[in-house]
Amino acid sequence: MFYFDEINGKKILKSDELNGLTHFFTTRETVIMTKDPEFESVTAENKKDICKFLRIKEENLIHPSQTHTDNIETAVIGKSSYPDTDALILTNFEQAVYLNFADCTPVILYDRIKNIAACAHAGWRGTAKSIAPATVKKMCTDFDSKPENITAVIGPAISLCCYDVGEEVFDALKATVSNFDGLYEQKNSKIFVDLKAINARQLKEAGVKNIDICPYCTVCDNDMFFSYRRENATTNRHSAVIKLEK
Repeated sequence: MFYFDEINGKKILKSDELNGLTHFFTTRETVIMTKDPEFESVTAENKKDICKFLRIKEENLIHPSQTHTDNIETAVIGKSSYPDTDALILTNFEQAVYLNFADCTPVILYDRIKNIAACAHAGWRGTAKSIAPATVKKMCTDFDSKPENITAVIGPAISLCCYDVGEEVFDALKATVSNFDGLYEQKNSKIFVDLKAINARQLKEAGVKNIDICPYCTVCDNDMFFSYRRENATTNRHSAVIKLEK
């Protein structure tokens, strides 16, 4: 279940399914990623507050250069550049990882047994490439995780109610799961798909049993989160943040 908390009096969103992992989704109040000059001072202040909350140096708050790929890397202490990367696995205690979103689907993965976590960026392209289950597979291959020990949290994203797509996108998404029932609707000759539910089904088929899906839609709940579609290609982003604890 999702609930709101605060950092320095500003809202963040958490899931109670990720006990043991420091994590949250930023909101409009806690934005840390923008290309809008008007937001730069706000994001700088928020980054300082978040790093203080996480008990890390600012240079250890890292994020990849997201380009809608299915490339997955593991965060390395001292390294901050991860080009063309849309999922980062975190295994160390010094860094915190964040990825950025404005309609695309954030997926946080946490293995309590191994105490490792990951964050994936699953827009329709990443979802069509099954980036979330691919990240699970890499956690299992590289770090001996087991899917049944991984908890998945799917964060705020554009929802079924607001995400109409063309036939090419629909076909690409449909091909990623064995059963597409309940993952789309047809209304007024348009096809609407549920990216959050598609990612959840992909993860279930990959063996992940515990999945928490955020009810918030970035279009409908635009007062809390950013929406690329609703806000004319805004450069502001809300973020998914993770940090491991000893």
